[in-house]
Amino acid sequence: MQLSYVLPIRCDGSGHEHAELAAYLSRTASIAEVVVIDGSPEAVFRDHAAAFPDRIRHLAPHPDLAFANGKVNGVTTGVREAMHELVVIADDDVRYEEAELRAVAELLRTSDLVVPQNVLDPDTWHALWDTARTLLNRATHTDYPGTLGIRRSSFLSVGGYDGDVLFENLELMRTITAAGGRVRP
Repeated sequence: MQLSYVLPIRCDGSGHEHAELAAYLSRTASIAEVVVIDGSPEAVFRDHAAAFPDRIRHLAPHPDLAFANGKVNGVTTGVREAMHELVVIADDDVRYEEAELRAVAELLRTSDLVVPQNVLDPDTWHALWDTARTLLNRATHTDYPGTLGIRRSSFLSVGGYDGDVLFENLELMRTITAAGGRVRP
C-alpha cells in the first residue's frame, strides 16, 4: 500500500510497554511505511530503537521545530520524512487494522484530510461515555480524534500548522480548510 503511517511519540520511560507497540508497528510495517518520530529522553529513545524492528524508521524530531505542543514537532517531522503522498497521523494508543488503513487511503484519494471515527474497544464505562460523546459531535458537526489522514502535498503546501495550540488536530483541520482543502469527516 502506498501509505505512510506517522507516529509521533514521547515517553518518560516509566512503565511504558515497548513490546506491544513494537509488535503492532511491525504488523503495520508489513502493509505501510512506518515512521516513528520519538521525542523521548535519550535513554528511552535508545530503548525504543532497540525494541522497534529495523524496517521501522525511528527518528528524532527535526531540530528546527520547537512548538509548545510537542506532538506537532513529531507530526511535522513525520510528514516531511514520509515517502508517500497518503499519510496517517497516528497516536500511540490507537490501533489500525489493514482494512481501516485502506479505507483512510481510499478517502484520501479525493480529500486533503480525513477525520476517522474513533472506535473504543473494549466497551468499558468510559469507552461507552466517549462513544456517545463522539456520536453526538459527529451528528452536529465533527469529532476531533487522535488520528487523521492527510495528503502530504496539502500539508507541505500550507507550511504545516500552528503547533503552539492545545487542540492540534482541530488546528490542522482549520488550516487545511482555510487553504481551500477538502476535509472529509
